[in-house]
Amino acid sequence: MVCSTMKAGAECAFMTKTGCGFNGGTCHPIVEQCEGCQRTVEFPTGRFCTSYPNPSTKWRASACNFATHTKSETQDKQKINPLKASKRNNKKG
Repeated sequence: MVCSTMKAGAECAFMTKTGCGFNGGTCHPIVEQCEGCQRTVEFPTGRFCTSYPNPSTKWRASACNFATHTKSETQDKQKINPLKASKRNNKKG
């Protein structure tokens, strides 16, 4: 449904006929760590995330998994099977 509280006019999964069903009844504005993300949108009531209604909880433990402006450290590292690596080394030598 279309939001009628904080993000007026935007589609929202938490909006119901009786109002916003999110915990607290409204979406929360973005936090400092969200600056630069492509998922943030400016509304008359402030800047909000289009993917998650409470961005501060996504950044509490680690980086937000929806963030488009940060790289995940796990993507850069490739897992190497030690058994296969030793077999490759034995074939070369």
